Formats: sequence, structure tokens, C-alpha cells
Amino acid sequence: MKWNYGLLPQTWEDPSSANPEVEGAFGDNDPVDVVEIGSTSAKVGEVLRVKPLATLALIDEGQLDWKIIAVSLDDPRCSLVDDVHDIEKYFPATLTAISEFFRDYKIYDGIPGNKFGLGNKPANKDYAVKVIRETNEAWTKLVTRSIPAGELSLA
Repeated sequence: MKWNYGLLPQTWEDPSSANPEVEGAFGDNDPVDVVEIGSTSAKVGEVLRVKPLATLALIDEGQLDWKIIAVSLDDPRCSLVDDVHDIEKYFPATLTAISEFFRDYKIYDGIPGNKFGLGNKPANKDYAVKVIRETNEAWTKLVTRSIPAGELSLA
């Protein structure tokens, strides 16, 4: 993968909650993933401040696995991009490449290709922010034990 890949802290994709907007898929029981598309390679474990631009609703082996597409606030093109429609102009072919990567990356292990919800296309920045808010609320409920942790250890 030629982009930076990480997670959004204090988010959680709840495996007990079906998302009616994404084929009723349940969360994959981990934080929301971020694909940072800027021009600089981050070091492993490095924390980046990012601007969300879009989201993909990946359905990975039947589970909803959000992918927030973002750009580092330190990237020279950050001020030029504000939403999903700007990505193609300033980062040509990036959305297609990201979608193809996540659709196909498990095929080599003999697992069928993944699919996407939301009409098989990226959703805009407002939708990405909605996903971030909802998964932060789920995380808050998880850590305050308002919902069962299931197989996760909160010790």
C-alpha cells in the first residue's frame, strides 16, 4: 500500500450494531481505519493530524470496516482538498486504487473479494464525519461499560 494506514483513536465499530445504511452489516470490533493519502510516508506508530475527506464502507467477510480517506494537515495539498470530489483532481486515481486494494487484498489467501456499501462508491466528508462521531459514541459507551465488551478486554 502506498499510503499511510492507521486508525482513529477513541472510535469503535460495534459488532452488536447493524448499520441499516450498509446492508445491515455489523461493525468489525475494532477502531475506524484511516488511509492518509498525502505525499509523506509516516513512521510506524507516528501520530498524524488529518483532515477527513471521504469514507468507504468496506464489507470485509460480512463485517462493516469503515475506511476514512484523509490527508495530513501538514501535507502541501491539504488546503486544496476539502471533500471527496477534490481527491481526483489533486490525487489522481487514488480513490480507484484504494478501492481496488481493499476489494482484492484477501483474494490471494483464497478469500472472495470484498465489496462496498453505499452504492459501491466513496461517501463525502460530511458522511465521514458522521461515521467518526457515531463510532466515537460507540467507543464511549464501550469504555464506560454502557454496552457489553464481548471478547474485548477493558482491563
